[in-house]
Amino acid sequence: MKTVSLLIYEDAILSSVSSVIDILLGANRFLVGAGKEPAFKLELVSEKMKNIQLHSPAQFICYKTIDEVQHTDLILAPAFEGPPDTVLEKNKVLVNWIRNMHAGGTEVASLCFGSYFLAEAGLLTGKSCTSHWAALDDMRRRYPDINILPDKVMTDDDGVYTSGGAFISLNLVMYLIEKFSGRDTSIWVSKMFSIDMDRFNQAHFAVFQGQRRHEDEDILKAQAYIEQNYDQQISVEQIASQANMSKRNFVRRFKLATHNTPMEYLQRVKIESAKKELEKNAINISTLMYNAGYNDQKAFRQIFKRYTGLTPQEYRRKYSRGGVEMN
Repeated sequence: MKTVSLLIYEDAILSSVSSVIDILLGANRFLVGAGKEPAFKLELVSEKMKNIQLHSPAQFICYKTIDEVQHTDLILAPAFEGPPDTVLEKNKVLVNWIRNMHAGGTEVASLCFGSYFLAEAGLLTGKSCTSHWAALDDMRRRYPDINILPDKVMTDDDGVYTSGGAFISLNLVMYLIEKFSGRDTSIWVSKMFSIDMDRFNQAHFAVFQGQRRHEDEDILKAQAYIEQNYDQQISVEQIASQANMSKRNFVRRFKLATHNTPMEYLQRVKIESAKKELEKNAINISTLMYNAGYNDQKAFRQIFKRYTGLTPQEYRRKYSRGGVEMN
């Protein structure tokens, strides 16, 4: 039986806690019903207080504080709500505890924004990880030694697990169930809780908002120029001229500031505009393609799938109101 310590702290998102409880206990019910031993001993663990009032209208009773945990097999850090700086400062003791427990052989996992806890503990350095798409740019800035895989639903790197955003993080819980108690158990839990198993890509959930968390004013001007002229045939040289730089120096500074090349940034702006039109279901694929500044339908489809994990047709079916086939 695996002992799982689910961290409870007041900034934790309710669903990130309650869903883990429901799913792991559901796995145990299946196993007991099949005449087997339960696979998971679930403990709610907190720093000090045993009654933890979340910011949402919910309170959890924790029967153990971190000082009372002598042994556990897996620590789960749920997602949080609020500015990362504030949350991490408030929970420094939990971060240190995670680091020390992992040094003693305990595996660690994060759900969604909980990846900040593992990164702050230094456990993601040199490793691959994922998180909520809205956190990725900030994590790249804070933790440059981490290999962030933005489209991945989950990662498993030598006993350090991370997961994508919000409810897609439940795929990591399903993965852990399969790893520790078998495929049959995970299939039953998948059906019982209506969770789509074996999802590998979260790219289509992401909303590109522009990487503006930097202080390079010249690059900010270039970004604004791209966002205002993405539907035109603009070159890197034209964009560089807006920042009064040589092409070589501009490309270097642009990538340093945004973690994208200028052309990658331009493509992401174009694709984001196309996604919004597809969600409205307002125009056919050819018109949409031209409005986004593309002339080659094959190239457009390839680039769209590269950034979203879906073809334009698949994206429209998933997110448009009508969900109709495209022309």
